[in-house]
Amino acid sequence: MACETSEEDVVSEYLDQNPQLAQWVDTFRTYCESNKQWAARREFLLRNMEAFPTMEPGVPSSSLDKLLSLSMVWANHVFLGCSYPQAVMDKITEMGEGIVVKDAPMHKTTKDGILSRGKRGAMADGDADGAVKRSRCGANDRGQKSGPRPQAPAEHQPFFNRLYKAVAWKLVSAGGFGPNLDHYEILRSCVESCKETLTSVFVPLKDIAGLPAARTQKEGHVCEIRCRTVYMGTGYGRDEAAARAMASKEALKVFQGRKVTVKICRRRYKGKDVEDLMLLDEQPRNQGFPPALSFPFEAERREDASS
Repeated sequence: MACETSEEDVVSEYLDQNPQLAQWVDTFRTYCESNKQWAARREFLLRNMEAFPTMEPGVPSSSLDKLLSLSMVWANHVFLGCSYPQAVMDKITEMGEGIVVKDAPMHKTTKDGILSRGKRGAMADGDADGAVKRSRCGANDRGQKSGPRPQAPAEHQPFFNRLYKAVAWKLVSAGGFGPNLDHYEILRSCVESCKETLTSVFVPLKDIAGLPAARTQKEGHVCEIRCRTVYMGTGYGRDEAAARAMASKEALKVFQGRKVTVKICRRRYKGKDVEDLMLLDEQPRNQGFPPALSFPFEAERREDASS
């Protein structure tokens, strides 16, 4: 983290004393991370490794995957202002305690943050609550809608073209797409070969609003997988690992066509229609998309409006 100098020195000294660990950790840096962002996420990783005792440097594992996902979620929240389900926010806040990010961006998405800009006259309580709700949906003082930038699909498409080729070769070497593959491991290794990291968000099924009345199964988790903020798949399972495996399987299905395309599509998020970045194949869809579990675009549009 672009942290205080003393903290930065401590991290640097620790890595100097453990060169193999330093080399291994640096493989998790994504090409789009600035020095400041990577320093912060690297400290997050180092501070929390002890909480995953089964993790070994240089050895792929579910513990490592979970820590990497949490580090990306934490960095997205700190630097982009992304919001996630409350259980996830509580978890990354606890894991990031004590990490000092110098000159961190300010993201005001709460009632106090909105009112601190000035009450703009005698705003009634009802108006204030309305302003807060609009802010949480990514609205801003210029009335600009939340969502990805119009140019975002074109910016992300080259990466997913490379990922498409990596997945194709991986599936060929595995004997083709099938139900008995380790779908998450295939997807993770391909993404990392392209110098990126998957982000997994987990939500208990019972915490998801708007489920069909006929659904009686309330146990288990739902997982959403993204890469570079682009939605790739959703899956359900009795535990987080099973949910992530199913989400990965759904994501890999998209790569079975002749090409993949990043598009802006409308879907539901917290009961509202939003525009989201999604990775799609060429197959027509007879039904809508599953509701989003995360929405990483609120801060981007606010920053555009303030610039």
